[in-house]
Amino acid sequence: MVKWIQKVMGHKGALHRQLEIPQKRRIPTALLERIVAARAGQRIRNPTTVGKGLIPVTRLLEHRAILALNLRNMRRR
Repeated sequence: MVKWIQKVMGHKGALHRQLEIPQKRRIPTALLERIVAARAGQRIRNPTTVGKGLIPVTRLLEHRAILALNLRNMRRR
């Protein structure tokens, strides 16, 4: 299911690398939601114990988080 996205995006694991979360671990939904709620240019505190403590939010990070949340919601259907 996800392979077409990897071909389109071309950056497998980019969100994991940007947040410094290992590929084997799932990115917490609370972190993704906090990234989406923040504005570009802000620094947010990670509400979980996985990954970086302070995360600078960029537009690219915001786009990746939105995509991850949308794909996660697609799986639940």
